[in-house]
Amino acid sequence: METAAELLVPILVFFSVMMLGAAVVSARAARRRAVQRRLQQLERQFLVAKPPQVRSGLARAMGWIGNTFSLGKPSSALRQELAKAGYHSTSAGTIYLGAKLSLLAAGVLGAAALVFGKDVPPHLKPLIAGACGIALYFVPNLFVYQRRSKRTLEVRHHLPDVVDLLEICVASGMGLDMAWNSVADEIRRVSAALADEMALTNLEMHLGATRAVAMRHMAERTGVDELSSLVALLVQSERFGTSITDTLKVFAQSMREERSQHAQESAEKMAVKLLFPMVLFIFPAVLVVMVGPAAINLFKMMLER
Repeated sequence: METAAELLVPILVFFSVMMLGAAVVSARAARRRAVQRRLQQLERQFLVAKPPQVRSGLARAMGWIGNTFSLGKPSSALRQELAKAGYHSTSAGTIYLGAKLSLLAAGVLGAAALVFGKDVPPHLKPLIAGACGIALYFVPNLFVYQRRSKRTLEVRHHLPDVVDLLEICVASGMGLDMAWNSVADEIRRVSAALADEMALTNLEMHLGATRAVAMRHMAERTGVDELSSLVALLVQSERFGTSITDTLKVFAQSMREERSQHAQESAEKMAVKLLFPMVLFIFPAVLVVMVGPAAINLFKMMLER
């Protein structure tokens, strides 16, 4: 028995040391995997944000053209519109103006080259060249408008989910600033645009701006009026000492009800919108199919008489 006990103690000590070492190694490996995942996420973000070399050279050329003709001072309204479309760079305004001017010149020169030597009246050649240049000149406007509309709809669509997550985090005991950071990380999987705006808002707060001012700037950048309402509710909740959890819950519910009402309103408008294509396209075809054979028979009967 003594011999068995003497053998059992070293074996237990050996297994204990092995288990402790395995726990330390697994903990270090888990940390290493977490760091590697974070580095991979940053690398993917960098690769997405970093344009190809050709595109960066083209952007520099457009920026130089825009900087030359705008004297390096794009208007604040233009910068605000580009920010709503997701272009927050300081050179976005000059690149935008350079693209518009380049497309204008390309349209005029291309149309002039096409109509040169053709059987086109001389007085129409400058009109054609000018029309092509003006048409290409407004292509960046359409692109920015489409991107801005898509971005605004995306933010408005996912904002109730963000408010719900904020309400859950605050109800669990987290501070509003910490909850804001956690929700920004979680919502990135669903909406990168909204996550970027929340991260930018968090950066403004860290730089010294108040939460209300930073969130108002976010509302201006995204064009979502609901964010301004959320800011007003949070300010009133902090001022009067009411529960932020209840405020966020009521606000998310009201947003969902408003979205449902908007969907119902769009569905009711659809009948009126379908009236015009039906009258212009469907009704004439149905009329020809229904009345056509009778009209042909009537015409034959009239000829026989």
